[in-house]
Amino acid sequence: MNLYNIKYPEEQVNFAQAVRQGLGKDQGLFFPEKLPYFANVEELLALPLVERSQRILSAIIGDEIPAEKLAQMVANAFTFPAPVAKVEENIYALELFHGPTLAFKDFGGRFMAQALAAVRKDGKITILTATSGDTGAAVAHAFYGLENIDVVILYPKGKISVLQEKLFCTLGGNIRTIAIEGDFDACQALVKQAFDDQELREAIGLNSANSINISRLLAQICYYFEAVAQLPAEKRENLVVSVPSGNFGNLTAGLIAKAIGLPIKRFIASTNANDTVPRYLRSHQWDPYPTVATLSNAMDVSRPNNWPRVEELFRRQQWSLNELHSDSVTDAETEETLQAMYAKGYVCEPHGAIAYRVLKNDLSEGETGVFLCTAHPAKFKESVERILDIEVPLPEALAKHNALPLLSTTMPADFAVLRNYLLSAVK
Repeated sequence: MNLYNIKYPEEQVNFAQAVRQGLGKDQGLFFPEKLPYFANVEELLALPLVERSQRILSAIIGDEIPAEKLAQMVANAFTFPAPVAKVEENIYALELFHGPTLAFKDFGGRFMAQALAAVRKDGKITILTATSGDTGAAVAHAFYGLENIDVVILYPKGKISVLQEKLFCTLGGNIRTIAIEGDFDACQALVKQAFDDQELREAIGLNSANSINISRLLAQICYYFEAVAQLPAEKRENLVVSVPSGNFGNLTAGLIAKAIGLPIKRFIASTNANDTVPRYLRSHQWDPYPTVATLSNAMDVSRPNNWPRVEELFRRQQWSLNELHSDSVTDAETEETLQAMYAKGYVCEPHGAIAYRVLKNDLSEGETGVFLCTAHPAKFKESVERILDIEVPLPEALAKHNALPLLSTTMPADFAVLRNYLLSAVK
């Protein structure tokens, strides 16, 4: 598999290098030079999730990783289902919260851990990543206890849910968590500064587990096929998929699924008040506003890292950005939507509710809609219980971590402070 840096196409790497390196020159994102195309997609859709995913990822990655090895990596990573639930006539929820940390990031995080273990070289590896809520837990649990791999996770202090924080800030061991006094964009900026520091990169073997790492992105392609596979055959025509969008890795994976043959009519990028992309698609002016805190905190991103990949894929496929629909939803509208969904018998959380609302507003007659549910409602227990006036029981995975003390360090959004910490703590 050959990949190139979108900013500097002359910088080219194979899959192993892309996984180990994370980012290219000048923080450029790696993108596959070629993508396969599955002409007989119905044959793929008839397979179980793991076997289908093995074929998809083998076709994309090629023979760089032996087929048997890759098959085992997928089997080790995808140990939980991604069921589709009918919410109303012609609208379905793809539930991506049945993994160990109850969020869609489990798919990408666990596959990345498998990929890095397969392609790593001798020496220290330090995973440095920023999270707006769910990435931290998925990465922490995927890498917890792995030998010679340290994980450092930055998150905005006070801006993720208590249960999200408990899920990954109580592990200890090789997992270090830092509450940054700032928003998610400040955390992300610190990660970028670290990757720009060659001396630091080399000293601690820096790598990233954000959706900028290609291994995470490729894994996410697979559950879009799983969604279509579970729909009745007559519902697969005129399919519209709504993706709750923050850093836009999830949408990128869906668009790649479409590019390699999955029959999706169009995608919708659904955002909260951090609406850089909806405004950009209307005005063609990239004008990020300061990030604002919302109920859907994992989407509180005003400078989405993966957007260059979206534009690159549209350019490569000769698609028009006019085909990508997008809209934003306020917190008040999110609350109304959660209540409306509950009245239909479906308990959701803010991110999924946003995707549902924008989908329902956008869907035309004769179309079938799928929206992504990216987290379990219990991860947002306080807000869901307040809005719906119900009690949300804690799944075991959350309950056991909720009883543990936080082990986080608090730090200002100052790269010099972070740099000193990394050099002293990660040895």
